[in-house]
Amino acid sequence: MTFNHNDLGQANGNFFALPRKEKDDEGIEIISVPWDATTSYRPGTSKAPQAVLAASLQVDIFDSDVEKAWEMKISNTELDLCGLNSKCRHFAEKIIQHLENGGSTTDMEIADMLNFVNRSSETVNSTVYENAKKILSGNKTAAVLGGDHSTPFGLIKAVAEKYPKTGILHIDAHADLRGAFEGFTYSHASIMYNVMTEIEGIEKLVQVGVRDFCEAERDFAGADNRICMYADSCLKENRFAGKTWKEQCDEIISHLPEHVYISFDVDGLSPYLCPNTGTPVPGGLDFAEAMYLIKQTAFSGRIIAGFDLNEVSPGISGDWDANVGARILFKLCCYAWYSNKYHINKNQ
Repeated sequence: MTFNHNDLGQANGNFFALPRKEKDDEGIEIISVPWDATTSYRPGTSKAPQAVLAASLQVDIFDSDVEKAWEMKISNTELDLCGLNSKCRHFAEKIIQHLENGGSTTDMEIADMLNFVNRSSETVNSTVYENAKKILSGNKTAAVLGGDHSTPFGLIKAVAEKYPKTGILHIDAHADLRGAFEGFTYSHASIMYNVMTEIEGIEKLVQVGVRDFCEAERDFAGADNRICMYADSCLKENRFAGKTWKEQCDEIISHLPEHVYISFDVDGLSPYLCPNTGTPVPGGLDFAEAMYLIKQTAFSGRIIAGFDLNEVSPGISGDWDANVGARILFKLCCYAWYSNKYHINKNQ
């Protein structure tokens, strides 16, 4: 099959119907992680990798910001987690129901189930970590497509090991700074708490679009000078007062070091762009606002050392969420590819 970047994408098992490039020691490798065991409200994000892959065939691979984006070398590794995820999800729903009925995370009747989910989450983390470490041993950029927001922990750990003093640009409706939410050590709601308490090498966490967090999370962020939170309400008030989005993006980016990891929870966007996501919240960024922030990060001379896209849920019918997710993934790949390519060319 001859590849023509102007033609309709033809399914070949690779994102955006790009030619498969498994053996190349450069480009981007996407680790697909179909996992949503600890989702606390609405499950379904475990179906995202396959849904986004299918929707990606409809993405036009010409990009006005990144020249010859169709030359990107992208490969895909899908983890076999569906069986384990289903079993853990079944246990998690029983645990959550127990808690909603007034039970405690320390009750013996849920102890075995909770222990199994937590040990399985550790297995997912270590599997992602080992895959990411192997990818990063060469010249590739590693990415995670979840799944819920717990899925990139292993990737962030691997990136921070390779690039000490990594900064995280975190787009999300939630702060994700809860410790062991609902008893799940590696809950989707605990990803940034776990990153900041367990992973060495994180210099900065810059959170953007957050609009749903508890007092404990606020206090945790306030006590750690590495964390900088741009709540959605503050971003909107600044806009109302006449501060442009460009000015706000410049300020956000100024906190980030040279190597940047982007963690993109789709619920950081306005819910009309992700109606089926697990925990939608009113407010949020528009698609163009989020893409502009990432673009400015890449074009600032910083290096996008890794990234994830998570919490995309295709829903019961329709492919709107997957369509949006595929376009976010494409732009993340484009800007990561550009930032690494620019850095290499600059130093030659």
